[in-house]
Amino acid sequence: MVQVDTPLEQARFIFTTGKLIRDRINRIVAARQAQGGALARFGDISVAQMHALFFIHNAGKMTIKELAETLSVSAPSASTMVDRLVEKGLVVREPDPEDRRRVHVRISPEAGRDMVHLEETILQAFVNLVEELGPETAREWCRILERVHSVLTDETKRLERLP
Repeated sequence: MVQVDTPLEQARFIFTTGKLIRDRINRIVAARQAQGGALARFGDISVAQMHALFFIHNAGKMTIKELAETLSVSAPSASTMVDRLVEKGLVVREPDPEDRRRVHVRISPEAGRDMVHLEETILQAFVNLVEELGPETAREWCRILERVHSVLTDETKRLERLP
């Protein structure tokens, strides 16, 4: 067992382990992309663009401002990211029917079908990891993540109330 006694050592261990999990998922997705098929269209996008795609996909549609706030980036950065995703055929811009000055972005129909495959691939990678850990460890991990989720949600609520 890893000896992590101080908060700094614990934070470093959690951060490093999170990176290992992300890297494992990225390798699995990259391997599937290399095989072609449904995931090939996601092969040359950045991690930030992938996050944007998931947020847009889960929301159904978003304004650039909403996307920027969700990603914690500036509106011009989010707009540039969307421009690149539009060029790749992954998202489309649509005028808001109620306010023509406002533009929504949504996943393109073609990419939407492939997003389902991408989510399934990532979820399967987590299923494999959970199975490797075993049921007792997986339950403990969920318990801990539930507490982490609660702390982060409370923090977000506090920050939203600030002037």
